[in-house]
Amino acid sequence: MGVRGSAADVDEDCRVVRLTEPEALANVSAVLQLCGAGKLRCSEKTQRPAAATVAAVAEVLAGGDFYAAEPIAAFAWPLLVQAGGLAELAGGRLQLTAKGRTALGRPAAETVRGLWRSWVSKAIIDELSRVEHIKGQRTANTLTSAKTRRQTVAMALVGCPVGEWVPVDDLFTTMSSGGLSPTVARSERGLWRLYITDPEYGSLGYAGFADWPVLEGRYTLAVLFEYAGTLGLFDLDYTDPVGARDDFRDNWGTDDLDYLSRYDGLRAVRLNALGAYVLGLTGKYAAPSNVDRVRQTLKVLPNLDIVVTGDLPPADRLMLDTYAAQTSDRVWALREASLLAALDAGRGLDQLRQFLTARAPHDLPNPVTTLFADVEARAGRLRNLGMVRLIECADPALATLIAGDRRLRGRCHRVGDRHLAVTIDREPEFRKALRALGYILPSDTPA
Repeated sequence: MGVRGSAADVDEDCRVVRLTEPEALANVSAVLQLCGAGKLRCSEKTQRPAAATVAAVAEVLAGGDFYAAEPIAAFAWPLLVQAGGLAELAGGRLQLTAKGRTALGRPAAETVRGLWRSWVSKAIIDELSRVEHIKGQRTANTLTSAKTRRQTVAMALVGCPVGEWVPVDDLFTTMSSGGLSPTVARSERGLWRLYITDPEYGSLGYAGFADWPVLEGRYTLAVLFEYAGTLGLFDLDYTDPVGARDDFRDNWGTDDLDYLSRYDGLRAVRLNALGAYVLGLTGKYAAPSNVDRVRQTLKVLPNLDIVVTGDLPPADRLMLDTYAAQTSDRVWALREASLLAALDAGRGLDQLRQFLTARAPHDLPNPVTTLFADVEARAGRLRNLGMVRLIECADPALATLIAGDRRLRGRCHRVGDRHLAVTIDREPEFRKALRALGYILPSDTPA
């Protein structure tokens, strides 16, 4: 059997054992860096990642995605960071929220824990929609609440023993017989609306066509493989989905299907230390020995160059690109302009300072600390006080009257002789006080 940590060793029968914990801890930072760089796009309507975004995420994942041809982790990460409030869409592009920027400086295990809890309570999609061969899902009053199903699966996962492999079929048996079944169809009528290949002959309402593994089992696999596996809660034993399961073959119209879902290759799972921490089975997280420590792979020179001396993980490359300009294959240059651009994008210099300190075997040179201090001082000279409405008065006397009125004093600020500035949040009370003074603020004039 092949074992995969950061690289794959797959034997003749294509089985892989994937140690997901160290990968997820690295991937969460890499994906947040991609969001910070504005390189990820999602649909404004569905919040699902675009094909180019899935490809971009796959390129930075430690060890790559689970399958080359069937995106799983690369599809899940943009959804996870949105559900967790770490990134939000602006013009179709993911950008870091204040919470996301803070997460870059916090332990990755804490971030993963927050992402799983957010996903369980407010996921972006119904995971069953990723099982595309089961059709009819969009018909009204067909499916049960995805949130309820998801929470049922999460409760079942809590019951898995830490450090022990659990075959997927054994997990199915435990769930179906133990009152932890994520029932998919809302009713018998809803079951008839679901189908494979043909809505009449392939309806799952026929006896035996909707056995537990076909509906509830495939839903469980989607949650377990694409989200719990991507976040590194479970190590995964899987193979090629083609021909991995034959529990759907008795259904009409399945002869031409290679598999029912992209998750069919999942054979067994093992709850690891990160999963035990995220699921609340342990109070603290201690990374096991197989989780790579931060390696000292950078030299920061007095001339403000950063030289890469070892392997550069994708997340580290994205971090350097955020704050510095690449001048050669293994050299990035710190400049005032690049640091100001990072600050203007909402990134803090403390993140860079901690990053360089952890990866350089020496103290930061004085010219570098001086540059940081100068840039931070420049950034602190201006304050953003938020959006205001600028109001023009007919003459300076009216501006003086309004600005000095006891009811309006403090709700507006004088700007020059004839103008007043009112913050957006105080505009309603400003208008009310202005009417009491005998004036009104006209509505916006159309352009």
